[in-house]
Amino acid sequence: MKIKSIITLMLLAMSIPLMAQRKDNSTLDMQIRKLIFAHSAIYQLYVDTVDLNKTTEDAIRGVLKELDPHSTYTSAKDVETQNESLNGSFEGIGVQFNMNEDTLVVIQPVSGGPSEKVGIMAGDKIVTVNDTAIAGVKMSRENIMKRLRGPKNTKVKLGIIRQGVKGIQTFTVTRDKIPVYTIDAYYMIDATTGYIHISSFGSTTNEEFTKAATFLLASGMKDIVIDLQGNGGGYLQAAVDLANQFLDNGEMIVYTEGRSTGRHEYHAEPGKMHIGKIVILVDGYTASASEIVSGAIQDNDRGIIVGRRTFGKGLVQRPIDLPDGSQIRLTIAHYYSPVGRCVQKPYVKGDKKKYDMDMLDRLNSGELMSADSIHFPDSLKYTTRGGRIVYGGGGIMPDVYVPIDTTYYTRLHRELNAKSCVNSTTLKWLNLNRKSLVKEYAIDNYRKANARRLDNKSFEMEDLRAGYNRFKQEFTVPQDMMDMLIAKAKEEKIEYTDSAFQATLPLLRLQMKALVARDLWDMSEYYELMNPTNEIYKKGLEALKDDDLFKDIQNK
Repeated sequence: MKIKSIITLMLLAMSIPLMAQRKDNSTLDMQIRKLIFAHSAIYQLYVDTVDLNKTTEDAIRGVLKELDPHSTYTSAKDVETQNESLNGSFEGIGVQFNMNEDTLVVIQPVSGGPSEKVGIMAGDKIVTVNDTAIAGVKMSRENIMKRLRGPKNTKVKLGIIRQGVKGIQTFTVTRDKIPVYTIDAYYMIDATTGYIHISSFGSTTNEEFTKAATFLLASGMKDIVIDLQGNGGGYLQAAVDLANQFLDNGEMIVYTEGRSTGRHEYHAEPGKMHIGKIVILVDGYTASASEIVSGAIQDNDRGIIVGRRTFGKGLVQRPIDLPDGSQIRLTIAHYYSPVGRCVQKPYVKGDKKKYDMDMLDRLNSGELMSADSIHFPDSLKYTTRGGRIVYGGGGIMPDVYVPIDTTYYTRLHRELNAKSCVNSTTLKWLNLNRKSLVKEYAIDNYRKANARRLDNKSFEMEDLRAGYNRFKQEFTVPQDMMDMLIAKAKEEKIEYTDSAFQATLPLLRLQMKALVARDLWDMSEYYELMNPTNEIYKKGLEALKDDDLFKDIQNK
């Protein structure tokens, strides 16, 4: 970046306060000139060669570091990648894949996507891209992704190894826009209860939710469990749109307030979804937009929050694009729940390390083990319209608190997963048995039916689920898969006793069965199998059946 570019950047910074017509512009002008002169002097006079791009980025990061924990700088090359999951699409070849050691294995091509159109199938191994080997050469995942992705309508030649076919097959794929979904899973828990897991809040979340809920309503859903565990947030407007689905016209969803931006309120509009009881599942990593939804449902007495106190990110960032394509996400306001709770947890400016240690502090204080360890002063108590007490002070405190169970996941289980033994073993076994499994459980029929489901066309629920229901009831992890896992653990030098293995075995078998289901069907089936092991999920189902919890809830 040349000095001219730096001056352009500084002029851009000067224009922001001018719009607000602040009285201290002369002081600001002086400080900006000071910064330009200092940067110029370093570049021209410093004893060693200076990387001007790096020093400029370091200066920006240094300033933001002294503000709040969520004001950040993103380099130009990372901006597009950062926004992909929120904007709802990227451009590429359209496959879901796993890395089996150093080989890319296709889980399944995106339905109707560019790879499916040319005949790429689940289980295929992509070994070359444009005649460059990507398998067996220890290429990083990032470099592989760069080779597969590219602008729409550009072509890429893939070398494929397919089980039962000799040699390397060549496919030429024309890249296209590939949708990125923010809803991972949805299914019917029982005859009247639906489940939807939302992983983040992006531009397509409300549309995805409407499609999923429409399918579940057609399947008999009356009550709903919305899973926001681990959901780090995303777009504020996406959270507002989702909360709007459940609230009455005019009810407040959230309001934001900042020094320069003033107060802005978001209210529900007509057109809500007709659902009875609502349970929202949260944990310590439920943050930002997820907390907006949780706070709106709780403060308006519309549903029950189950889990642990949420993360506590109540700061609104505005993206500011810089001339070279990089971006600042600058905090401009706090957001507040309808009854006035500031969701943002306390922080010390410039001390991000302490801020990042918050979850460890919660563990050490005993909060994660028992709700009794959490004490709120009267100043942090708020009353909903229905008269229920809710709490401020950072994050959303659930109505039903679920302590963490530190005994469920053994050390052996954590180590096997940390070293990818479980995933890689399951994938390796699947590649040997995929053809027979697809035939046994009529997977191709399922995928055709599922495509009709997503398009909201006619479907038969029993036809859609028949193969999976048999799998769920009949399939058990075979001994040869367990033998492969034991061999992988030995290869990774994981030491364990027989008693430790036996204690871990039930969960390992269930996890591997769920991974097989995820590969053959989708994430919905994975969650359906694994959720019953989740304490927050189990407590959420108990809460649905507890009429006392819902006696003050307005099932409108």
